[in-house]
Amino acid sequence: MSRDEEKPRHSHGALELCDSAIPLYTEALRSGRIARADLTPAPCLIDMALVHPDPRDDAWMRPVPPSAALAHLLQPITREIHERIRRTALLADSLAPLASVASEDPNLAITVIEGKPQIRAAVGAATAESSGEVLTMQPGSTRPFNQMPEALPRALSMIEQGASLRHIYQHSARYTPRLKEYLAQVPADRLQVRTVEQTVERLLVFDHAVAFIPANAKRDVALEIRHPALIRFLIQMYEVLWAQATPLTEPLRTATPGTPVTAVQRSIARLLVEGHVDDAVARKLGISVRTCRSHIAKLMQALNASSRTHLGALIIQSGIAEPDGAAARTDAEGPPPVSG
Repeated sequence: MSRDEEKPRHSHGALELCDSAIPLYTEALRSGRIARADLTPAPCLIDMALVHPDPRDDAWMRPVPPSAALAHLLQPITREIHERIRRTALLADSLAPLASVASEDPNLAITVIEGKPQIRAAVGAATAESSGEVLTMQPGSTRPFNQMPEALPRALSMIEQGASLRHIYQHSARYTPRLKEYLAQVPADRLQVRTVEQTVERLLVFDHAVAFIPANAKRDVALEIRHPALIRFLIQMYEVLWAQATPLTEPLRTATPGTPVTAVQRSIARLLVEGHVDDAVARKLGISVRTCRSHIAKLMQALNASSRTHLGALIIQSGIAEPDGAAARTDAEGPPPVSG
């Protein structure tokens, strides 16, 4: 068996020193040499050329000074860096002149971005360039504000650059403490916030020039849109929702006077009598299923309902919510059951 085959296998990377190697290398530097047999636990010292055979006695190894060893080990890395820089420069020289040609093709005005880090980087680049109007629409009540440590500096940076912001959230976001924290740190004259019962999806539009929308349910793939026609369409859709939304400074419309039901519970009641199950109701309103069911329980208590079916009848009778087509329903048909 050859000497190489007798070497123990490394349990670390090729350019790393194991725990045994450091004290052995230290001993070799102090003594000027070390027995080859003592290096058995640390073959990386030989592999990395930190020691070399003693020309007078093959049983001993002499240490290479750390500065010389470092220069030797860095040579291939330095060559690789220079090669990558050279390739980068060649690619830039080849493709940069074609950028103006590609920008004229509307089919290239939609870019697919995969990976959340890449999406954040693209949004960050658009943020850094934004100095006009920024429109955002965020579904849900918690996720947008879990990212506030990252979103707040971006908002303040855009405002410093001259931008104005408009946000659309769902009604449930009104009860999120982090929204209040966010609003307290953003100049009120540069930010408008409205809420709606339901939003279509997440949307970001910067300076009426670039927009970002999710491309899948997990939101780890996004579309960067720069096509002028699509940008106009998204802005028009946003303006429709904005007109229907309730300013954050105004209270939400409550249920029928005298009925102890909140605005959120009124929305839940309407969706229930339309036949939506609890999961769908929670998703549409941007709240958790647990919170949704807690509101349903309070609805049942407020209306003295004995069952979910009974609750559907009482919701319609109380005038809290009218399902589509309820006016045409006859008394003989009875109220629709509330899905659970």
